[in-house]
Amino acid sequence: MAVKKYPKLVQCDKRGQIVIPKDIRRELKIDEGTGFWMYTVTDEGILLKKIDTPSFGAHSEIVRNIEEKSDKLKIKKSSVKKTLQKYKKTTEGGLDVI
Repeated sequence: MAVKKYPKLVQCDKRGQIVIPKDIRRELKIDEGTGFWMYTVTDEGILLKKIDTPSFGAHSEIVRNIEEKSDKLKIKKSSVKKTLQKYKKTTEGGLDVI
């Protein structure tokens, strides 16, 4: 693992949020809803570790069937994909929403 120091200053707002600069998000493929493990580094700060998107496990066969039969069911494939993206961001999708 190579560690890079980015010459960027980010500030925490009154709600405790920081913004990850766009070029860093692009390089690390961080999209809306991406999850992170957060670690504190004593007397230094925080470390964020990107979490891979959880798999649907037992639901993958059901999702595949819906996609295959979407035309017959009169469901847009793009709507199925949007729903999956929303689901991945919820507790049921494997990531806790805080």
